[in-house]
Amino acid sequence: MNTSHLFTAFGPLGTPELIIIAILVLVLFGAKKLPTFARSLGKSMGEFKKAREEFEHELTNAQEEVQRPTIPQTVEKRQPVSSSQDI
Repeated sequence: MNTSHLFTAFGPLGTPELIIIAILVLVLFGAKKLPTFARSLGKSMGEFKKAREEFEHELTNAQEEVQRPTIPQTVEKRQPVSSSQDI
C-alpha cells in the first residue's frame, strides 16, 4: 500500500480535526483518567524517541565502519634459518 496517496487524500490535521480528536479522547477515557493516559503516552513517546536515537546511532556507526579505509597488515618476511652448511 502506498502511504503517500493516503496522506494526500486526507491532508494534514487542522485545528477542527484536532478538537474533534481531543473531544473523542475525553469521552472515551474520561476526565479522571486523562492525566494518567497523557503521562503514559508521554513516557511511551520518550521511550520510542530513545530507541530511535539508539538505532540511528548504531546505523551511523555501522556506516562509518564500512566507509573507514582499512590499513593493510604488513607481513614480515622471515629469512630462512641458515643451516650449519652455510658457514
